[in-house]
Amino acid sequence: MSDQIIIDISKLRTQFGRNIIHQNLNCQIQKGEIFSIVGGSGSGKTMLMRQILGLEKPKAGTIKVFGEDIHAPKQHHVENLHRRSGMLFQHGALYSALTVIENVMQPLRELKSLPEDLIQDIAYLKLHMAGISFEHAKKMPADLSGGMIKRIALARAIALDPELLFLDEPTAGLDPDSSDSFVDLIQALHQQLCLTVVMVTHDLDTLFALSSRIGVIADKKMIAVGKPLDVALVEHPFIQTYFMGGRGIRAMEVLRTKLETPLGVQNGK
Repeated sequence: MSDQIIIDISKLRTQFGRNIIHQNLNCQIQKGEIFSIVGGSGSGKTMLMRQILGLEKPKAGTIKVFGEDIHAPKQHHVENLHRRSGMLFQHGALYSALTVIENVMQPLRELKSLPEDLIQDIAYLKLHMAGISFEHAKKMPADLSGGMIKRIALARAIALDPELLFLDEPTAGLDPDSSDSFVDLIQALHQQLCLTVVMVTHDLDTLFALSSRIGVIADKKMIAVGKPLDVALVEHPFIQTYFMGGRGIRAMEVLRTKLETPLGVQNGK
């Protein structure tokens, strides 16, 4: 497998009883890109992400991550993936009984190889990178806004300096201003940390703002993979319905304007 291909999915079949979710699904995700997975309700978007993480096993086919078959019998494949990846869950999934700083420290503590003072320093650094000031470190999750929970969960997801970051509906539940701010944060971290990002989202603004490429699941397989504006023009009923509504067209126009505007003008220079 090429060093530039981080995830290689081949002939994947997902089946529960007689219900086939994926049939002969193929996809490759390249190093350094933000790859977004979209599809209708029940198309198996989140299931596919869970299979890539090794949390669910497909009925047939292979998923290679960092060149290793993640569902091979040897457990160290999954353990290696979890050390080299981070996951942002849709609702944050913070531990309700732990403080903000303790939530971010948790994956570092699980390594059982770092001193406590270093773990705390790293956790404070990750919170800072996620835009959370030190004054919030001792708060409990119940005292936080939805936007803060997302940022703290993202700080925890990057605690181990991952190469691969998974985002499940990263802007779900956020108001427009908070959503835009969170998208900017993801973009910044993607560049600063040289991350490869796999994202599941239904939010078209987020999709077009972040994605290097999009993979569309329909008819039980990946029917189109490519740059956002190219995929949106594919002649398929689901794609036309999904992308060509009012919100989709507006999001595409924003992206077109951004691509046509010189970098210095974008930065106000």
